[in-house]
Amino acid sequence: MKKYKAAGMTRREHYEQKQRRKSLIIAAISTIFVVVAVIIFVPMTPGWEKVQKSFFNATVLAKTFPKLLDAFKLNIMIFAWSAPAIAVLGLMIALARDAKAPALFPLRIFGAAFTDIFRGVPVILTVYLIGFGIPGLGLPRPWNSPFIWGSLALILTYSAYVAEIFRAGIDSVHPSQRSAALSLGLSERQVMRDVILPQAVRNVVPSQMNMLIALQKDVSLLSFIGPVEIFRQAGVYKSLFANFTPYVGAAIIFLIVTIPATRYADYLMARQMRERR
Repeated sequence: MKKYKAAGMTRREHYEQKQRRKSLIIAAISTIFVVVAVIIFVPMTPGWEKVQKSFFNATVLAKTFPKLLDAFKLNIMIFAWSAPAIAVLGLMIALARDAKAPALFPLRIFGAAFTDIFRGVPVILTVYLIGFGIPGLGLPRPWNSPFIWGSLALILTYSAYVAEIFRAGIDSVHPSQRSAALSLGLSERQVMRDVILPQAVRNVVPSQMNMLIALQKDVSLLSFIGPVEIFRQAGVYKSLFANFTPYVGAAIIFLIVTIPATRYADYLMARQMRERR
């Protein structure tokens, strides 16, 4: 017991530290075992040479990777103008669904219908319907651009999901806080703006980070209606070199972007859990 006190830990804390150390050692050993097994046994499979030549050709990767990076700039541009619009529209839909006044009941119906429709239709189908349908009306340039209508399809679809996340955040704030704020003389608008929303937004930040990661990947769906972003560029090089390595290069670029964002989202979720405890 004196040993634990000298280290500034209780017996329970010492035990938990010992268990964490043991878990880390076991995890490291199992990871090393799996990696070594993959390195040894995968090249022993009969078709490995063909797969290596078709998917992991270093020469093709070196030739195409810089151009894939250039094409990825278009993905970033579409993401950059879509993400703020999604956040604003999603919050507006969430507020419409949370409207309490009887006169605003049509807004609640509209919000429910919006989320039901755009969460129910697959993203790629929404991209096709809007990306080909609206330009088919014969609009003049630049209003027939697939960039505009493809981005709108993503904005509408993701706004439905983001709205539900915001609504869950609003519902997570205890009703007693709304009642207390109203008893102090605040209006419904002030309660929502100054009491409910700050807490709701903070509660849903990790979930919204995951939606941003998904959006970054789904930008590639716009390639089906024309824009030459990274996925379409990889397809061009696949046909040019008769090799699938450009797709692997595109996957590497996505991983470089999404893995740090995913780890940050996990960190936010873990920190939120610690704060709640």
